[in-house]
Amino acid sequence: MKTKKLMMVALVSSTLALSGCGAMSTAIKKRNLEVKTQMSETIWLEPASERTVFLQIKNTSDKDMSGLQGKIADAVKAKGYQVVTSPDKAYYWIQANVLKADKMDLRESQGWLNRGYEGAAVGAALGAGITGYNSSSAGATLGVGLAAGLVGMAADAMVEDVNYTMITDVQIAERTKATVTTDNVAALRQGTSGAKIQTSTETGNQHKYQTRVVSNANKVNLKFEEAKPVLEDQLAKSIANIL
Repeated sequence: MKTKKLMMVALVSSTLALSGCGAMSTAIKKRNLEVKTQMSETIWLEPASERTVFLQIKNTSDKDMSGLQGKIADAVKAKGYQVVTSPDKAYYWIQANVLKADKMDLRESQGWLNRGYEGAAVGAALGAGITGYNSSSAGATLGVGLAAGLVGMAADAMVEDVNYTMITDVQIAERTKATVTTDNVAALRQGTSGAKIQTSTETGNQHKYQTRVVSNANKVNLKFEEAKPVLEDQLAKSIANIL
């Protein structure tokens, strides 16, 4: 009997350790805010002595980004450019739209987070499994085992690896001395089974380039209020560095 009790204590202790290790590992590895910004395509602008920029910053996400244009303007000015309010007087146009700024799942790219979640479930299963060994005190042992699993689940619930992602489409136009001809083609839906094709041709004096900027902020128990300023700063820096 004494041996069985000792084995039960050892198994429960192991269960608690296993169920809590995922949460502890997450808390340690993700205690500091990590920020990463990537651009889908490189934009090469021709060297020019003109240093005037017109900004048009939009936000179609559900988050407040009212200070974003100011940050981008400051970053552009820090590069030695003048921000103007008239597009006709600007050599460069920078147009950007924040498509989405929200919490996004990183489980597919971070397998260690999956293992952390599995820890609590394994704890509950191990606790219930003790019943098969110690049938003389099945009720008490099952209760202890499930309690151990619930402790692990509670620990995992308190420690969450959170990643916020901001996705921004960017278009930059630069003036050129040559005449630029642009052919536009648009397919407009007509009901559920048809489409209308629209084509147009225009001439101008601008070359236009498009890219997408993806910024990530990752930290344990991260709130958007903490992620927002660094995401905005990263986007502003990335856009300004194109110039």
